[in-house]
Amino acid sequence: MSTIEQAVVRVHVYSVDPENVAEFLKARATVIDTIRAAHPGLVATRLVHLEDGTYSDTWQWSSMQAMAAAFPMAQSPEAAAAWALATTSSALNGELVEER
Repeated sequence: MSTIEQAVVRVHVYSVDPENVAEFLKARATVIDTIRAAHPGLVATRLVHLEDGTYSDTWQWSSMQAMAAAFPMAQSPEAAAAWALATTSSALNGELVEER
């Protein structure tokens, strides 16, 4: 199985108050850098501001094991600072089936 077939994603959907967006983006970048330094299985992230005002934040991992290994970092002070700026959040995990 190729790497792309084994890749998994975690999709977060949340809101961020407009006055907090700049701070959130900085905090999110810190979280991503911190996780990548410890867990190279984080392949890519993509943040999309949707027309309804929410954000879709997709994190692609090389495998479910890589994603699971990084989960404890979601409780780090850096992550807590970033996610404290987000509201109405939800998350789903999935396996990447095809990318073109």
